[in-house]
Amino acid sequence: MTTTADPDQAAIPAVSFDTEPASYRHWSLDIDGEIAYLRLDIDEAGGIVPGYELKMNSYDLGVDIELYDATQRLRFEHPQVRAVVLTSAKDRNFCAGANIRMLAQSSHPWKVNFCKFTNETRNGMEDATANSGQTYLAAVNGTAAGGGYELALACEQILLIDDNSSAVSLPEVPLLGVLPGTGGLTRVTDKRRVRKDRADVFATRPEGVRGKQAVEWKLVDEVVPKRVWDETVRERAATAAARSTRPTDVQGISLTPLQREETADGIRYQHVEARFDRSQGLVEITVHGPEGDVPDTVARVHELGADFWPLAMTRELDDLILRLRTNELELGTWVIRTKGAVEHALAFERVIAEHSRDDWLVNEIRHYFKRVLKRLDVTSRSLIALIEPGSCFAGALLELALACDRQYMLEGLLEEDAQEGEPAQIVLSESNFGAFPMSNGLSRLASRFYGDDDHVAKLRQETGRRIEAVEAMELGLVTDAPDDIDWEDEIRIMLEERASLSPDALTGMEANHRFVGPETMESRIFSRLTAWQNWIFVRPNASGPDGALRRYGTGRKADFDRKRV
Repeated sequence: MTTTADPDQAAIPAVSFDTEPASYRHWSLDIDGEIAYLRLDIDEAGGIVPGYELKMNSYDLGVDIELYDATQRLRFEHPQVRAVVLTSAKDRNFCAGANIRMLAQSSHPWKVNFCKFTNETRNGMEDATANSGQTYLAAVNGTAAGGGYELALACEQILLIDDNSSAVSLPEVPLLGVLPGTGGLTRVTDKRRVRKDRADVFATRPEGVRGKQAVEWKLVDEVVPKRVWDETVRERAATAAARSTRPTDVQGISLTPLQREETADGIRYQHVEARFDRSQGLVEITVHGPEGDVPDTVARVHELGADFWPLAMTRELDDLILRLRTNELELGTWVIRTKGAVEHALAFERVIAEHSRDDWLVNEIRHYFKRVLKRLDVTSRSLIALIEPGSCFAGALLELALACDRQYMLEGLLEEDAQEGEPAQIVLSESNFGAFPMSNGLSRLASRFYGDDDHVAKLRQETGRRIEAVEAMELGLVTDAPDDIDWEDEIRIMLEERASLSPDALTGMEANHRFVGPETMESRIFSRLTAWQNWIFVRPNASGPDGALRRYGTGRKADFDRKRV
């Protein structure tokens, strides 16, 4: 079994994101017609790594991996579900949030990746409510603290049991010396519209808020007496289901296990492959475009199911990003290529564009690719796109290049390709103008040319035709377009230069450049909030030997450095 490359976690096996409901240790998923119930029932001995117990329904990365899998299966395998009730199987204990012992013993990269994945999963729940007709409701049947309350905050509606003890709280600031780092503070003000002075009181009150005050402060939507709890939860879920436009008379598709081949030098799937160059600290990722006939009907798309190229490729890319981000910390530069026929990529894209509004499965595939692109956007790696002869950066696949920090396009043909083939080409389509928005709400083209709406409008007139390197440079769609004489040297020098720079400085620079313009709740969670969280996690007040995380539960108070910096 391989191990992570982080020396602080040398004994930790590489993380796998493979799971399915029959193997869940911490969640149960039950379907009752139009309503699904996701019940949290943590196995205390089921930590993803040794060294802590998951007491009081607290969670770690393994718990979130199961939750992510459940949310994906609800969208693809259970299209009849219109409302999802998130609750606890334990009496008087909804969720105590992230396990403190786990955080205290984890390396900084582990904590950051854990928080990032948690955020993405909760954003996915909100995306399901907004775009899939699967409304999430939190049935908080016990105390919800920290990340436990943040689970509830990701839901559209929050019901709190009125049993004279259950409360909601964000106790990280007073108890742990850290920021509620998986979106809690942001969702309280931006989503729940809690007044900022009340939010201040709430986030510094360790015991939290319960009962009518929680409703008055907008921290929950409703407080429900214990005697009518179950029936009220069912009624609210049924009401949410009745509002949904999701079809009720369709069959889902099975998300079959991914097939991959892993070696010390890379990972290979059917449509995506990654080759590691550890000496240079980079990974070369190639996405293979579609081959074969394009489905001519929606029925054929459903028949193909998980084998339909856009879905199969997206699942593989999603899995690869997660594995690289978690297990390969020293591969700091990702070189992204595509390989295939431009016309085939555009033909499959047309199926998505034509049917995403009238077919639930096609709609799900489009939003899934959107979420995977967003996962790429927030990945702390240098992203470089190489556009070469035989590439298929067209339409939706062009978004992969636009998500990168730089794009290099070969002008002309290399000597070995000179006898046959065409020069590198890219194609813009309507997909590049808003079908896959970033976390800031803008398309990647609008972010690239922020403040220059006229140029974006000009680019829209260029859709549907093949653009070669010189013109791509003129239109501002690529960073540079070396010719065949300079190509290899230019790329080598650029990659060597990147590898020589501070990874920390690059992460800060890239995160700032990728998210321009307006802020949304989602972009604040990833850019502003996680930036502060990262800083707080490495400060001795939180993680030092006398910090709050280390002394939590010992009866000893943390010894704080009182200087404000």
